Amino acid sequence: MQLTNNLDTIAAIATPSGAGGIGVVRVSGPQASNVAKHLLGVCPENRLASYLPFLDTNGQAIDCGIAIFFKSPHSYTGEDVLELQGHGGIAVMQLLLLRCIECGARLARPGEFTERAYLNDKIDLAQAEAVADLINASTAEAAKSAMLSLGGYFSNKINDLLKELIDLRMYIEACLDFPETEIDFVSTGKVKARLLSLKLRMDEVTLSAKQGHLLREGLVVVLIGQPNVGKSSLLNQLSGSDQAIVTSIPGTTRDPVRSEIQIDGVPIHVIDTAGLRDASDEIEKMGIEKTWNLIEKANIALFLIEAGKGISDYEKSILNRIPKEVFKVWVHNKIDLLSKKAFSEMAKGEQHVFISAKTGEGLTQLKKILLKLANVEFSKDGNQSIFMARQRHLNALDIVSKHLKESLDQLQSSELMAEELRQAQIALASITGEFSPDDLLGEIFSRFCIGK
Repeated sequence: MQLTNNLDTIAAIATPSGAGGIGVVRVSGPQASNVAKHLLGVCPENRLASYLPFLDTNGQAIDCGIAIFFKSPHSYTGEDVLELQGHGGIAVMQLLLLRCIECGARLARPGEFTERAYLNDKIDLAQAEAVADLINASTAEAAKSAMLSLGGYFSNKINDLLKELIDLRMYIEACLDFPETEIDFVSTGKVKARLLSLKLRMDEVTLSAKQGHLLREGLVVVLIGQPNVGKSSLLNQLSGSDQAIVTSIPGTTRDPVRSEIQIDGVPIHVIDTAGLRDASDEIEKMGIEKTWNLIEKANIALFLIEAGKGISDYEKSILNRIPKEVFKVWVHNKIDLLSKKAFSEMAKGEQHVFISAKTGEGLTQLKKILLKLANVEFSKDGNQSIFMARQRHLNALDIVSKHLKESLDQLQSSELMAEELRQAQIALASITGEFSPDDLLGEIFSRFCIGK
């Protein structure tokens, strides 16, 4: 990939909005050294921190701080970069940014610094996305996973698979040049074994990517059941605060109540929903309809029932409406009324856990079940091995797997096999951005903050 031909010099505040002890304004582009000369009176030595006044058009100091100049290509963007570290006042940062624009820069678009880093081959597309994921990480484990992707762990795995795929494709296409030869190239080149090995490794990467995607997006858990079974009490226990109103009046919860929690580093979005029943109240009906919409988008449905009543035919009828891809867990609540101890079990292929949402007994077992269903495992020795992944990565990996499967079905036709491998290569290469349409790049970088 060639350096971007964009001759614009861009500037932006790189620190969060609001007052702070330190604020940073970043400038990148061919005019960065000229901006430095106008604003500082001198361009600092390459990669050497200098304490200087930041001057306005009249030579008066806007602020005093640290200025660092990074000469191309040894910078974050691969261009000349000027970084100004001053006091983090809102007015000071705005004045400093306006001064950079007066000196020849323009305001950067969201994500434009990282976009230039990608276009200038400083990072690939998966690493660029990891920058935003690191900033937005909601748990420590998610931050570690994002850092792993930013360091190239995910990209290296993709590039290894890509190399193996290209080697196999080259062999198949070379065979097409000798159609009259009696040699069985498929058997001689162990094509089937190589395809199976490649697909197995693809499946392993896909599994890890799904775990990384879950760390990024979080697990969506909905609490469902009839009115007054303790859904709101359970939400309050899981969140550790009184987020939901708890009363003995049926139908209290009309609109979904959401809580963001984490269990052993896994972010979980818990949603308390309206009680499922045949309601006559129009507002309650709307709440129940919202409940069904949320169930369809959830990863796990915690189906609450009263431990003393058991599962009725009505609950079974509700269960039949829940999409098959949503994990279901029967939560038998109010064991405190029966003087029972908390426990969990598998019965007829279904997960059951007995708890008291009032006292919190059984919450430990329930959390273990949620983690097990999340299927995210961290190494016990503390080494992080789960990299961050996005939905587009999963979509691309699914496409690759499908084309590899089709290749196995076309072992007797080298032409069709070669085409399937070509399509697999395009899909796999899109993850790191080797083949990426401009509209995809625009969508990705537009979601970044302006200073990145």
